[in-house]
Amino acid sequence: MVTVSIDIGGTFTDIIVIDEEIHYYKVPTTPANPEQAVMDGLSKYLNKNIDEFVHATTIATNSLLGQYGLELPKTALLTTKGFKDVIEIGRQNRPELYNLDFHRPRSLIPSKLRYELDERTDVNGHIIKKAETSDLESIKTSMAKNNVKSLAICFLHSYLRPENEMNIKNYLSKYFDNISISYDVSPEPREYERTSTTVVNAVLMPVVSGYLKRLKSVLDKFGSPEINMMSNAGGLVSVDEVIKKPVNIIESGPAAGVIAASEFASILGIDHVISFDMGGTTSKAGTVINYNVDITAEYEVGGSSHHGRIVKGSGYPVRFPFIDLSEVSSGGGTVIWKDKTGALNIGPMSAGSEPGPVAYNRGGKEPTLTDSNLVMGIINDKMSGSDKILRKDLALKALQKLGDPYEVAESAIKLANLEMARAIRLVTVERGLDPTEFTLFGFGGAGPQVTMPVADELGIKNVIIPPEPGVFSALGLMLANIKYEARMSYPEDLKAGFNELEQRLMYQVKNPEFIKYADCRYVGQGSELTIPVEIVDRDEIIKSFTDTHNRTFGFTLDRPVEILTIRVFAIKKRVKPDIHSVTNKELAPQKRNVYINGKWENVEVYQRNALPVKKEIKGPSVIEEDGSSTFVPPGWTIFRGENDELRAVRL
Repeated sequence: MVTVSIDIGGTFTDIIVIDEEIHYYKVPTTPANPEQAVMDGLSKYLNKNIDEFVHATTIATNSLLGQYGLELPKTALLTTKGFKDVIEIGRQNRPELYNLDFHRPRSLIPSKLRYELDERTDVNGHIIKKAETSDLESIKTSMAKNNVKSLAICFLHSYLRPENEMNIKNYLSKYFDNISISYDVSPEPREYERTSTTVVNAVLMPVVSGYLKRLKSVLDKFGSPEINMMSNAGGLVSVDEVIKKPVNIIESGPAAGVIAASEFASILGIDHVISFDMGGTTSKAGTVINYNVDITAEYEVGGSSHHGRIVKGSGYPVRFPFIDLSEVSSGGGTVIWKDKTGALNIGPMSAGSEPGPVAYNRGGKEPTLTDSNLVMGIINDKMSGSDKILRKDLALKALQKLGDPYEVAESAIKLANLEMARAIRLVTVERGLDPTEFTLFGFGGAGPQVTMPVADELGIKNVIIPPEPGVFSALGLMLANIKYEARMSYPEDLKAGFNELEQRLMYQVKNPEFIKYADCRYVGQGSELTIPVEIVDRDEIIKSFTDTHNRTFGFTLDRPVEILTIRVFAIKKRVKPDIHSVTNKELAPQKRNVYINGKWENVEVYQRNALPVKKEIKGPSVIEEDGSSTFVPPGWTIFRGENDELRAVRL
């Protein structure tokens, strides 16, 4: 049996092939046609049919950001009379309070393509006025005239009673291939967020379905295997589910990394883990406690972030389950620059894979963090994902424009480390967790270079560099389980509500395990906390909520608690590949000059696959492998573990 895992990132496309053995590859991403990188990699490294294909991609997010140069399909919104401007009015948040030139993100649907229907469901779920298909003739004509390719339908209070939405969808499905209704995508209150989620889903439907059609054409040459894709919630879903709900895969790549950390942590028996994934474009951090990942109910796609914190009102809200992650613009391709005052800055711009860092010699002009690590000697001059040699002379010339190249490089990396430490604090300290009680898992092509310096910033004493860190997120796809979600708002009876959700999911997943959650808040609050549900009992859920609220915010309120939304995940476990330690002949280390704390030091450079198990190495040193380099700073010791992991301890 041949299983293939492919994770398309902003800079590199990671490929894992499992037949009799496990093979790891990296190829540069092709942003304009992401399926081309898949074709390039498979054609180069595989000459067999594929039995199982698992996949993560950034196409959903990057399409909304315009990074693929694609024109978003014309999409229309059909909503309750009087509510067509909800998506433009929003919440009136002002993300940058003192910026007089701030502009909100452009509306995904222009005013002329927002239509109203005279229908109404009240706040208790009673249908006051039915939606009549006879009222749709002029709307249908206008949409056809405007060449509408996709349609979002979101009626008032349809999360309580969806008949009007369903009836209109059934009628219009004769005329439109892509229809997204709010009850299918986000059946919960908050009119603006629900409408925004439905609109984002509708906009992405033609984009994602078109991409998957092209991907299937590529895979026809390899036996037309079934495709499963990583969802935002950290599980695999079918292509049919993704085509119907492309909001499923907005953060599929970052989710795969956290799942990989969770699964590998269970192999190692480490129950408190921080997942730290630094790739070519961004760095992501998440927590894993007792081998479980935290889930959040909302994400803002296409928005900006401030030191890893999503700026509310800067993007398009999506009410859908996501792994709780913080993300900062700090990757190998992050650009280094100076502002008008002469202060050194990093990001948010990234060189990506085209043109890439200056050292790639593909036309890049601005120095990046990869260029910095190259001139400092932390990484060697072999380019990941190819046989090309990195040009240190070009990197030095670019850094020289900003000052002494070595001082600039070291300062930029220290700035990046601070930024990444902030991201980790967001998912630990701001959640009431102490990062010093966790083990830091560092991976991604650039992650091992900085994991231990970042741990120093946080006071973390234990670090794990997993096997094949450069493609570890793709390994997470191999380790993931099938996972589907269903939710219900304002359940009258908790047990009956959870049972109904389980019955719904059993149509999609055979003999699943169920994980339950409840979104709770104090009466009068404007936001909720998502609480794991072990026992379906209102008093137990409320107690768990008050404990979580106190741990997160440091206080509780003397108010009633309401359970707003309940959700269930159906999980079907898959057969996981074994990760065995490979014993290799020991090789003597080489020497290389590395720039550390303002001076050059001649340090030992080891090959990871030649390290004997449990042989301790003291920093400063470098451990190299295909696709990544691990920098061990002074004050750290590291050894190769029995599961091919690198275990580092701060002395």
